[in-house]
Amino acid sequence: MIIIENTLDMKRVLFIVFATCLSMQMMAQPARRRTQTQEDGKTEKSTIALSERAKIQYNVTSAMPEEVVWKRDVYRTLDLEKEQNAVLYYPIEPIGEQMNLFTLLFKLLLTDEVPAYEYRLDGTEQLTSENKVKVQDVLDRFHVLYEEKDGKFIVDNSDIPASEVLSYYIKESSYYDQRTATYQTRVTAICPVLHRDDGFSEQATKYPMFWVNYDEVSSYLERMAVMTSSYNNASNMSINDFFVTHRYKGDIYKTTNLRNLTLAQYCPTDSALTEEQERIEAQLQAFERNIWVAPVKEEPVDTTSVAGKDEKKEKKSSHTVRRNAAENEDKKVEKKKTSPTTSTAPVVSVRRQRR
Repeated sequence: MIIIENTLDMKRVLFIVFATCLSMQMMAQPARRRTQTQEDGKTEKSTIALSERAKIQYNVTSAMPEEVVWKRDVYRTLDLEKEQNAVLYYPIEPIGEQMNLFTLLFKLLLTDEVPAYEYRLDGTEQLTSENKVKVQDVLDRFHVLYEEKDGKFIVDNSDIPASEVLSYYIKESSYYDQRTATYQTRVTAICPVLHRDDGFSEQATKYPMFWVNYDEVSSYLERMAVMTSSYNNASNMSINDFFVTHRYKGDIYKTTNLRNLTLAQYCPTDSALTEEQERIEAQLQAFERNIWVAPVKEEPVDTTSVAGKDEKKEKKSSHTVRRNAAENEDKKVEKKKTSPTTSTAPVVSVRRQRR
C-alpha cells in the first residue's frame, strides 16, 4: 500500500510539473502567436470579412492630419478603358478569390463590412452617418437582382453589374504636413460609376452609385492582388498599392472651390477645359517642386561702387567719341592733300615730227 501511494504521489508531482511547464511555455509565446494558434482551428465565415486584428495588421495607410498649412482637393475620373486603369476592371466575374474592385466593394456593402455614402447632386461627398445609404436602396435603385434570407441580401456573381462599371470618381487630396515636413497626395474617397444604355441616346448614361471612404476599405484592398503587366504575369501588387503609388491615370473634372463648380460649368469649350486641367496639374507640380527648392540669395549691392563704375563708363565713352571725331577730321584733311587737282580744260601734249 505504501508503494502504491508513493507511486500515485510521484505521478501527481510529475503532472503538476508538466502542467506548470506547459503554462509557462504558453505565457512565453508572443501575444500575436497565441492569437494565431487559437484561430487556426476556426473557419472563416467569409473570404472577404476581416477581423479587427486583421484590419489593424493590413492597415498600411495613416489618417490624414486635420490641420495642415496647405491642401488642395481635386476630383478625377478614372476611365477603365484606358490601359493604366484596366487592372481595376478585370476579372469581370470572380475567379476563385480573385475579383475586380467593384465586385469587392459590392460584396463588402452586402455583408455590411463597409458603409456606403450617398452621392449628392452637386457631386460632393459627405462621409457621415447621416448620409449612409441602405443596401436595399442601392439594389432597387440600380435594378440589381437579389434574394433576401434572414434579413441578409444574396446576389449571385453573374448578377453583380461589374461589367457596367466602366469608370470611377475619386477624390484626391494633396497636402503639406508641417509636423513631418512631407508633401503627400492620397485618395480619400471612391465612387463607382455605372454606364448603362437607357435607349434615349447613342452614348451610355453615367450613374454614380455611392461614395466609399478610402480609409475604411484600405485594409481590404491591401489583401486583393491585381496583375499589373500583360507581359510579366508575375508582376502583381495590391489594389491599395496601386492607389498609393499613383499608378492610375485620371483627368480632373472638379476642384474644391468657393462656388462648388465643376470645370465643365465654367469652361465654355473643350479646348478651354483641357487648358484648365493642364493649368491645375501645373499648379500642383509647381507647389511640390518649390517646396524642396532653396530660395535664391541675392548678393548685397554696393550702390557707391556701381555709381563709380557708371561714371568711369560715361567718361570712357565720351573720350572715345571725341577721339573718333578727331581721327575722322584728320582723315578728311589727309584725303584732300593726296587727292589729284582737277581743271576745267584738258591738257593736250603735241609732239612734232622731224622732217
